[in-house]
Amino acid sequence: MLKFHQKRLILQLFLSDLDFTLLRSDTTVSNFTKSIWNSAVSTNKLSVATARSFTGVQELLKGLHLHEPLILLDGAIIAKPNGDIVHMEYIDKELGDAIIDVGKSEFSIEPLIVTQGENCEEFYYPKVLNEHQKTIIKTMEMRNRIYCDGQLRAKEYNLKIVYQADKELAHALEQRLQSLFRGSIETKLSNDPYFDCYFLTILNPLGDKAHALRKLEEIEDISIENTTVFGDSHNDIGMFQSAGRKIAVANAIDELKKVANIVLKETNDEDAVAKYLKQELRF
Repeated sequence: MLKFHQKRLILQLFLSDLDFTLLRSDTTVSNFTKSIWNSAVSTNKLSVATARSFTGVQELLKGLHLHEPLILLDGAIIAKPNGDIVHMEYIDKELGDAIIDVGKSEFSIEPLIVTQGENCEEFYYPKVLNEHQKTIIKTMEMRNRIYCDGQLRAKEYNLKIVYQADKELAHALEQRLQSLFRGSIETKLSNDPYFDCYFLTILNPLGDKAHALRKLEEIEDISIENTTVFGDSHNDIGMFQSAGRKIAVANAIDELKKVANIVLKETNDEDAVAKYLKQELRF
């Protein structure tokens, strides 16, 4: 008797950063990108990995078909497209309070805190803000779940603690926190593309994009060899190390380009990710 073996369809996972990668510099998604993305999701797994919250992703990606879990808040959360949390890594209250105390007592600065509330993320900011923080809070005024905490303390589930400052202060604070809490925190220091300041983000060591991607590969039952990631900045470097194919857009920082398999000719404003998907998937 002849035996026929059905060939197993090998699915691929394509995961893109948002700001200055999939999104244009004005934070929009072009109609071309929407068309290619929505065609690709019918036969492939596509998702995003971003520093933004679930609410922010919902607002920015209207019109994109999202079927797979999303990596949010730099990797602190993996959530389904309906908002249900699949996986979460957080800083506990005791450690969070210790971080806040160091910043306030030694550097005269307090952070913004992103926490997981009962049903969604919540944002807390201190009563006394520096000029960078004032600018950022002003852009968030129309959103819900943003609270001023006059005596800012950590909450039960602190997804990320974020400082905004000039380069020298942010760097000094990072070094101090690392010396005190090494092994208990992950720090990300970057020059923010939208605001004229540096962002120092403190995460659970397992709550970054790199660990979140490994978890997502496990959830999706996709091997690292069949994972392709797109990025542009410092917080994508770890994610690149957890993927089989690493693709930097033309506007990416040099450090990321050095660890990429492919550097695209197009920038985010030229629909780099969508053009690659169109060519790779032959649409």
